Amino acid sequence: MSIGNSPEDERPFEDDRVEDDREEARPSIGRALRQARIAAGLTVDDISTATRVRIAIVHAIEADDFAPCGGDVYARGHLRTLAKAVHLDPAPLLAQYEAEHGARPAPTPAAPLFEAERIRPERRGPNWTAAMVAAIVAVIGFVGFTLLGGGDDSDAANVADGATPANGDSATPTPKSKKPADPKPEPSDSAIAAAPLDKVTVRVSAPDGRSWISAKDHNGRLLFDGLLKQGESKTFQDSSKINLVLGDAGAIDLHVNGKKIEDDFQPGSVERLTYTKGDPEAG
Repeated sequence: MSIGNSPEDERPFEDDRVEDDREEARPSIGRALRQARIAAGLTVDDISTATRVRIAIVHAIEADDFAPCGGDVYARGHLRTLAKAVHLDPAPLLAQYEAEHGARPAPTPAAPLFEAERIRPERRGPNWTAAMVAAIVAVIGFVGFTLLGGGDDSDAANVADGATPANGDSATPTPKSKKPADPKPEPSDSAIAAAPLDKVTVRVSAPDGRSWISAKDHNGRLLFDGLLKQGESKTFQDSSKINLVLGDAGAIDLHVNGKKIEDDFQPGSVERLTYTKGDPEAG
């Protein structure tokens, strides 16, 4: 007779072996992105150019190193952008990232604390200074009314009834001409319709989503390269030309030289655009 578990009791369950096989069969996030990129015939340079994600970050993500991304929010954004560039569904990769790295708890909003402070204000004593000022204003107003409106009541009554006042002046009141109101200016076609004619002005906004954008002037100098969050906007201006790269053109609204660009950009599409002083016309 043996004490303790038998060798059969220490053998792994069948469900555990199946689960382990599934885990081994599923590639890592970085490996899945790398395999899809190679299958699409793209290099790391091609992906970096199309998505505006730096080459070093692309290499790190394909090696399952998400530290260079700068945080979970940026890591999820890079995963979504890279997956779309290599024609992968980003949802499974994001779910795998959440399972492996976990989600950060949402911070407690501070607004209710401030609301509570405003609901229960501190009690203060009576403001005697304000009461004295109000009393002085009331006295001055009464004195002014007495001096200006305290004429002969009988004369005022006669004038009101259409009779001739005692001093013999005509009772016919002289109508006062009203100054015509200044005409209100017509609203402009756009919020930036006053853009200077000798320059090209481009306004990029993200009302319904967010996107990585890059903007350069006519000399190729980088004006902006980063994430445009939902509700944010950027305005770029140059003497002759603005070059744009939109990581998710479907989330972007464009105004060029005071006019809105009505191009039907698809969500997730990468667009390269050039605008000059004679536009709006997509470059």
